[in-house]
Amino acid sequence: MLIKGLCDYYNILKERGDVLPEGYSPVSIKYKISLTDEGNIDEIVSCQEEVENGGKKPKLIPKDVIMPKRTEKPGIDANVIEHRPLYIFGLNYNDGRFDPDDKTNKARKSHADFVAKNLEFIEGLDSSVINAYRKFLQNWAPEHELNNQCLFDLGKNYANSGYAFFLSGEPEKLLHDDPQIKTKWNEEFTRRNGMEEGTHIAQCAISGEKAPIARIHSKIKGVAGGLATGSVLIGFNNSSENSYGNEQSFNSNVSEEVMAKYTEALNYLLKDRKHKIVLDDMTVVFWAMSQNEGYEGNIMDMLMGNQNEDSGTDTEEMIRDILKRGSALAITENELNTKFAGLDPDTDFYIVGLKPNSSRISIKFILRKRYGDILLNVARFQGDAQITEPLKLLPLYRIKKELVSPNSSSEKVNPALLSKLFEAIMYDSRFPASLLETLVRRVKTDKNVNEARAGLIKAYLNRNEKEEIKLALDYENKNQAYLCGRLFAALERLQKNALGDINATIKDKYFSSAAAKPATVFPTLLTLAQAHLKKLDGEGSKVFYNKLIGQIIDNLEDEFPPTLPLADQGKFIIGYYQQTQEFFRKKEDREEQ
Repeated sequence: MLIKGLCDYYNILKERGDVLPEGYSPVSIKYKISLTDEGNIDEIVSCQEEVENGGKKPKLIPKDVIMPKRTEKPGIDANVIEHRPLYIFGLNYNDGRFDPDDKTNKARKSHADFVAKNLEFIEGLDSSVINAYRKFLQNWAPEHELNNQCLFDLGKNYANSGYAFFLSGEPEKLLHDDPQIKTKWNEEFTRRNGMEEGTHIAQCAISGEKAPIARIHSKIKGVAGGLATGSVLIGFNNSSENSYGNEQSFNSNVSEEVMAKYTEALNYLLKDRKHKIVLDDMTVVFWAMSQNEGYEGNIMDMLMGNQNEDSGTDTEEMIRDILKRGSALAITENELNTKFAGLDPDTDFYIVGLKPNSSRISIKFILRKRYGDILLNVARFQGDAQITEPLKLLPLYRIKKELVSPNSSSEKVNPALLSKLFEAIMYDSRFPASLLETLVRRVKTDKNVNEARAGLIKAYLNRNEKEEIKLALDYENKNQAYLCGRLFAALERLQKNALGDINATIKDKYFSSAAAKPATVFPTLLTLAQAHLKKLDGEGSKVFYNKLIGQIIDNLEDEFPPTLPLADQGKFIIGYYQQTQEFFRKKEDREEQ
């Protein structure tokens, strides 16, 4: 499903002119090599662009150029019009000096392969820059260039940079853009991809057509945590993975054409911030099967809580309008079209989670659904996660933050939890059980109950446990765990009003125990409350707390629950949070009056 979806999206990108023609690759170039008519290096100039870096020294960004398709083969294999310094110059750079020799002589062998292939390729071609390039290939001797000043000026930047050639005096006319080079390369690429002797022909598993099968798949770049050089989505590295005598990716039966399409489309998506987000070490890619890019912006506005400048639609206001309708969150297709003019609710929408491993890219999840359904399901999730007024969107990065310790800079959310959470949001299905366990543990460990954590617990309980926890404090809710949470909030507020700011409150000392075993903690807390009541100023405050605590205790069934299971601990937390927020709301009301 993923490869077929990417191939279909490639066709859309091709119609828009957003992908490269077949046979070409994007290459990051830092320096341009100026050649004289005699083929000597006149100078090496930087073509990097300076961009602002938050008040620090400007950041240098390489220039992206389009060159003949780069090699994907392991070992020594030079490209036509090479960009890698080891091939071009045949020199290693170590400890401030250049050396053509090492244990494997890889530098010498790489340069020799580069010279042979490129001299053969440009044979019969005639232009000023091509002739200068030919002389460079014939005359450059790595062992005689150990003290080349142009190379020394590059210093440590020598080895990790891409290079392009031009003729001195014409810096904008790069060698790989020469019309004769392009014509020759197009012919060469067509010949290479023809059905030559040794080509493996089979039925493609994606297109269903008999075609040359790709032996090696192009690398995917831009996945967080992956190799800088890229990783493959499909690859066979061990002989134990081969079957029926097939080697490498001949086992996958993906044609060369399909391979080129899906890798190009995925690389395009990973380069565009409008089509991906990164959550810890998982990269989430998304796209709609449409020429219109507004689909992606609207979905991500709802998931990430930001506004897409290209969208033209105030997504947050749309969600608020939907949420105000109540828990049903009903919306018709006509209303959807009104909110997002020009977007078809029947359009297929894909969301894919990617994570690199030691050998290739791992697919954590693949979601495919109607755009209209996803839009409504995300809105329903946002509605479920609301815990108090006023309504606020809960973005995914905030959810991720609340699932780990605030004191840790390295802790990450389990990718399996994030994957299942994504699926639950998109399909309006049950949340993973580990979500509630993680949230309750974090609240009890951190002693921190905020709107995000309480809202997620509410969403879990309403969806998984079929509860009906309301958007604000519910005086009619007689659930024992909910009441215990309300009572704890009241006792904490009483202590604060009686003693002011102190080093350790009852929340610091007793919250975790009260949430798990109320019967062992609340008798002690109620005894402390009597002492706190005596220290209050004014009879009005004493009457208020006596009345509130009494009303809550009257609704408890004779005694406090001895233990609370996990779901009830979640209700305790919600009762605590909503009662606490009610104190603040009442205070604001009094100030306004």
